[in-house]
Amino acid sequence: MRASADDLRYREGNDLDLHTVMGVYRRSGLAERRPVDDRDVFAGMLRHANLVITAWHATELVGIARSMTDFGYVAYLSDLAVDVAWQRCGIGRRLIEETRRRMGPGSSIVLLAAPAARNYYGKIGFTRHDSAWVLKASDPLL
Repeated sequence: MRASADDLRYREGNDLDLHTVMGVYRRSGLAERRPVDDRDVFAGMLRHANLVITAWHATELVGIARSMTDFGYVAYLSDLAVDVAWQRCGIGRRLIEETRRRMGPGSSIVLLAAPAARNYYGKIGFTRHDSAWVLKASDPLL
């Protein structure tokens, strides 16, 4: 039986066991779109994020929001991952709320939604924006 939301604790910080974080990415389904099998790259993703909020049930990591931000104008929410066994109980929303709480009052959160989560963000108040652009390091700059 899954515990209630009252049994969850939220923490800030990226000083986390890499294996534990990789596990929640795998259990959330986000590992399909992130380099969890490349420990060096994944460790860098975690180490260089300057705002990481995690959700815990006792000693089990059940969710993570990983962002890069200036804390005043914008945060790029790189990853929102919630263990599939814990989805649909408000953890993703709470991780976003905890991220916002640390931001400036006039700031925004920006993200690129994974295909499976495209509809989720609109339901919780995000506005769709049609001018996102991506350039991979391996792509030529024309």
